[in-house]
Amino acid sequence: MVLSIIGHGYVGLVTAAVFADLGNTVWCVGRTKEKIENLKKGVIPFFEPGLEEVVKKNLAAGRLAFTLSYQEAISPSEIVFICVGTPSLDNGEADLSQVFAAAQEIGKNLKGEEKIIAVKSTVPVGTTRKIAEIIKKFKPAGASFEIAFLPEFLREGTALADTLHPDRIVIGTDSPQAQKLLLISQSMESLF
Repeated sequence: MVLSIIGHGYVGLVTAAVFADLGNTVWCVGRTKEKIENLKKGVIPFFEPGLEEVVKKNLAAGRLAFTLSYQEAISPSEIVFICVGTPSLDNGEADLSQVFAAAQEIGKNLKGEEKIIAVKSTVPVGTTRKIAEIIKKFKPAGASFEIAFLPEFLREGTALADTLHPDRIVIGTDSPQAQKLLLISQSMESLF
């Protein structure tokens, strides 16, 4: 399966590395040229036990790629994961600007086959609906997608194990197709 991960922070990079290690082709999209260039060399911007080794192994195997281009990543992908940061604003609310910017770029770059968009970023209730509206606004005529919310439950220090062996899988969607694909993608460990 070909997957794209939008965001190369903690959740995005761990998710990308694990899916690549399970045999998928994974594109990881970022906004910062310097960080992307470092990731292409296997230089990880934070410490997580075992992550650097998994990233380097999958870079060498050609299963993991880093890019600044949404088009390059989304075009071949079946599922696109939104894993961008949602830091707290001064008033305590989540800053959703990166999520909405990612949704706009995803919409602009949808073409051909239907894509599944999976939101893994930590967002308030109702945000997935807003993301879908933004994608619809920017997508070209004829492009289609399904959307789901797939929250992440990983912990620093055990993120690889938590991603490989989740203690629970929560999927929020009204699309049977999205639910089926996301269940398969989250349960891939049982296939290997």
